[in-house]
Amino acid sequence: MTYVIGDTNTDMLLPDPDAGPLHYTLISVDDHLVEPPDMFDGRLPSHLQAEAPSLVVNEHGHQVWQFDGQTFSQVGMNAVAGRRPEARSLEPTRFEDMRRGCWDIHERVKDMDLIGCWASLNFPSQIAGFAGRVFSACANPDLGLAVTRAWNDWMHEEWWAPYPERIIRCGITYLTDANLAAEEIRRNAARGFTTVTLPERPHNVGLPSIFTGWWDPVIEACVETDTVISLHVGSSGMYPLPEGAPFLQLGATMFGQLSLNACAEWLWSGYGYRYPTLKIAMSEGGIGWVPMLLDRLENVVDRSGYGRGWDLRPAEILRRNFYFCTIDDPSTIDLYDVIGEDHIMVEVDYPHGDSTWPDTQEELKKAWGHLPARVLRKFCSENASHLYRHPLPPEVLPALD
Repeated sequence: MTYVIGDTNTDMLLPDPDAGPLHYTLISVDDHLVEPPDMFDGRLPSHLQAEAPSLVVNEHGHQVWQFDGQTFSQVGMNAVAGRRPEARSLEPTRFEDMRRGCWDIHERVKDMDLIGCWASLNFPSQIAGFAGRVFSACANPDLGLAVTRAWNDWMHEEWWAPYPERIIRCGITYLTDANLAAEEIRRNAARGFTTVTLPERPHNVGLPSIFTGWWDPVIEACVETDTVISLHVGSSGMYPLPEGAPFLQLGATMFGQLSLNACAEWLWSGYGYRYPTLKIAMSEGGIGWVPMLLDRLENVVDRSGYGRGWDLRPAEILRRNFYFCTIDDPSTIDLYDVIGEDHIMVEVDYPHGDSTWPDTQEELKKAWGHLPARVLRKFCSENASHLYRHPLPPEVLPALD
């Protein structure tokens, strides 16, 4: 039975913001959706439909997901965009406590229009996990695979189809069988998905390491279909906190280190070396650590000699196969020539706490406004358009001189 979402909680949310001046055309390569209550209705085979994820109200009056004998208490993980300042640190416990743009595609597009965001790539939220690993860990493999496919079908039919120019289709796949995972990537690619999200460090969540060869069928499917691998920071767990450490403060501070670790591992897995056309996007990790990593890669070849053995330098592979996204990184953005100006993309991170929405345009102007228009166009939209094969609008800002 579908849960009916009530009226917005005006005590929790601010009034709708006014649209400001638009300086840049944006394609955000890291946003998030909140799975709506009816996402799985009628999407599973009849003998499995009753076991699909369902939304219920617990004894505290909170809406929670139930699936596979487990309860998932965050109905919308960190979906705090548009909240009153005193409520931004509180996880939403009901759909009524979130902006409708979190789960309603029509309202999402309105929120995108407010900040001049032409297109958006959306990662899963609570019930799926960032890379769909909740479904892949299901005790019944048939159910886990069916729910994974249902999530992708909903993404295609309900989130993308109403506004095909505004959404970059990002799929999930079944993570506990490499051949089934490859099959789902191909199924999605055949209908226009251009990226799949995988756990950034799969060994951290009980999956085989990327150094074992187990992932070869997945990588081959991505290369064959030109599917970008989008590795979202934190998709394999958070920073390992010392006892007594403040979870939010230290965890948020060390977010970028998670991407550094994952990027180095994927680089040395050799997949980028073996497959020159493989594309790996480091999502929500920022770019501040990238110049340091490049320096270190050159060092391990030229000074210590540890990095020898390939006929390409590791730094060359990093600059060729890997892409990076940033909210702003004002202290690093001027090193774009070191990172590679064709490999940096912008993110808005709607509706999470780090998001610049609804002030994205002004925040970018403050941090990046001194950059040449040619470079701004690349960072804000053109690089993402090229990587994810997504069309640009007829007019792109800023205009070239």
